[in-house]
Amino acid sequence: MQSLIISFFISILLTGWVVHAARHGGGLVFDHDTSGPQKFHDQPVPRVGGIGILGGAVGGAGLMVWLNRPAGELAAMLLVCAAPAFAAGLIEDLTKRVSPGKRLLATAVSAGLAFWLLGAQITRTDIPGLDLLVSFGAGALLVTVFAVAGIANSVNIIDGFNGLSSMCVMIMLAALAYVGFQVDDVAVATLALMGVGAVLGFFIWNFPAGLIFLGDGGAYFLGFYVAEVAILLLVRNPSVSPLFPLLVCIYPVFETLFSIYRRRFLRSVPPSMPDGIHLHSLIYRRLLRWAVGGRGARTLTRRNSMTSPFLWLLCMMSVVPGILFWQNTALIAAALALFAVSYVVLYWRIVRFKSPRWMRVLASRPVPLGRR
Repeated sequence: MQSLIISFFISILLTGWVVHAARHGGGLVFDHDTSGPQKFHDQPVPRVGGIGILGGAVGGAGLMVWLNRPAGELAAMLLVCAAPAFAAGLIEDLTKRVSPGKRLLATAVSAGLAFWLLGAQITRTDIPGLDLLVSFGAGALLVTVFAVAGIANSVNIIDGFNGLSSMCVMIMLAALAYVGFQVDDVAVATLALMGVGAVLGFFIWNFPAGLIFLGDGGAYFLGFYVAEVAILLLVRNPSVSPLFPLLVCIYPVFETLFSIYRRRFLRSVPPSMPDGIHLHSLIYRRLLRWAVGGRGARTLTRRNSMTSPFLWLLCMMSVVPGILFWQNTALIAAALALFAVSYVVLYWRIVRFKSPRWMRVLASRPVPLGRR
């Protein structure tokens, strides 16, 4: 708990400093593009929130070294492994010149470092055929790198609205912490709580007023961090179902897979081509556009922030069964199937302007905004 507190305070102070510094000559850190298909803000906003999150994590790891040296060394080494993924994303935030492929490659390098230095290796999946592949060193490396890079990229994909990806990451890390404590793995549970504290410090500045964005550096770092904490939980605790981390992370993962299917097979465009019809984009455009009218800056910001809670609920749909059935692979597999069906049905209804009544009711409730 101490690591959560120290990481939170460092993160909130450092992120606040970044927001202040950006307002006084930090043009390089702003996202000036407000017209892209996945852009939903009304004015330039700094997009280097990952700096505060990383700073909070470093502070939390330092405290862990002091309180529990083995756990602290694990945290410190994990942050070292995360450096390539974070650096590639941050450079993109500052220069807009790092392609998605290069960012994924950097994340794969981070996953490879964790594979060798921390033993963060996927060696069991409870999936027929895939278990045979991960029983070999090369197969385990391939699957591990693919999974970590995929989760990091999926967190980046859902990073479109104030508080969306950061709250989802906190929900996921809280679930990993809960199971970590259930199996008496204090080191992994503390890693997860440290991450929650670091993200919470950023979240307060990001939601609902959107004073700073996560950016690619923050998104790739958090995706990597969640994936590695989940893998470490599995490696160190055989009683945890190998499908548990997948269920915890299924919202961003399924969003990514569905987006690839939609672009490649329904729209016949490259899967890497950005578009504005993710589920969160549709909720914004086809539900909240009518519930919250007007084009003023505060109205647009309110509409942006009102989108995220709907997706937090979707994320919880998978996390709650995960923490209830973390030992039972069969029930987790059933929950994965139920989530996939629920997502597709919800998407189908919203894309046809048939949003469920409960969503329309919630969309009519205003979100208070702080001073900007």
